[in-house]
Amino acid sequence: MHDMNRPDNKNIFTQPAAIVLLALLTCCLWGSAFPAIKKGFILFHIEDTGSQILFAGYRFFLAGMLTLVTIKTSSIPSIFMQGILQTTIQYVCFYIGLSNTTGAKGSVINGSNAFFSIIAAHFMTKNEKMSLKEVLGCMIGFTGVIVVNLNGEGFADGFSFMGEGLILLCSISYGISSVTLKKISDKETPNAITAYQLLFGGAVLILIGGMTGGHVGGFTFVSSLLLLYLSLISTITFCLWANLLKYNPIGKISIFGFSIPVFGVLMSAIFLGENAITVTTVSALLFVSIGIIIVNKNQKADID
Repeated sequence: MHDMNRPDNKNIFTQPAAIVLLALLTCCLWGSAFPAIKKGFILFHIEDTGSQILFAGYRFFLAGMLTLVTIKTSSIPSIFMQGILQTTIQYVCFYIGLSNTTGAKGSVINGSNAFFSIIAAHFMTKNEKMSLKEVLGCMIGFTGVIVVNLNGEGFADGFSFMGEGLILLCSISYGISSVTLKKISDKETPNAITAYQLLFGGAVLILIGGMTGGHVGGFTFVSSLLLLYLSLISTITFCLWANLLKYNPIGKISIFGFSIPVFGVLMSAIFLGENAITVTTVSALLFVSIGIIIVNKNQKADID
C-alpha cells in the first residue's frame, strides 16, 4: 500500500513540485469554466433551466467519451453513483446557479468547496479528522462567502437560493464527492472512474434536460469550439484531480482550491467584462484564501 507521507519517486502525483503545478493547472482550468459557461449560455441561446441542464449534459457526456477506457463490470454501480453525485447533482446546481449570479460572485462562493471537502473527510473517513485550527480556518473562509453576498460595488444584490444558494449546494456536493472518489479509487484507475462517472452523470443530465423541455441550438464553429473546450476542461481536470486525491490526503490537495475563485474572478473580469476587481471581491477572496491555507497548514508542510 502506498504511504501518503513518503513521496514515490516513480509517481509524478506524489512529487512536491508536480503536485503544486498540476493542482494549480487544474484550478486555473476550473476557474476558466465560469466565464466559458456564461459565454456558452449566450452563444447557444440558453435561457431556461431545461436547456441549461441539457447543455451541461452535452459537455460532460462528451468529456466522458474523450476519456473512455475499459472498466470492470463490478465497478459500475459505485462509479454510477459517483457520476450522480459528482456530475449530475453538482452541475445541475452549478449551471442553474451560475445563470442567476455573476461569474465573479459564483467563483468566490464556489471556493468554499475546499471547506466542505475537509468537513466531509472528517465525518466519512477515519484518518482525516478536523482540528481546532481547521475549524478556525473554515470559519474565516466562510466569512468570505458571507462578504461576497453583501451589497457592494459591482455585485448583484444579496443572496438568492436559485443563484448563490445553488452554487453553495454545488460546493457541498463537490466536498462529499471528493471523499467518495477517494474511497472508490482502489477499485479502478482514476482515469477510468473519471470517464464513466462523466458518462453516467452526463447521460442523466441529458435525460433530465430533455424531459424538462430543454433545447440547445446555435451550433456554429465558435460555439462548438467552446463546447469542446468545456469538455476538455472536464476531461483534463477530473483526471488530474482524481489522481492527486488517490495518492495524497484530501486536505493536502484542497489547499489549492483557494486559487479557483482567484482565477474565476480574474477571467470573469477579462472575458465577461464584469466589474469584478472591487474592494468587496478582493476582501472575499482574501478571506476564502486565508481560510483554506489555515485549514491545510499542517498538510502544506508536507509539500514544501
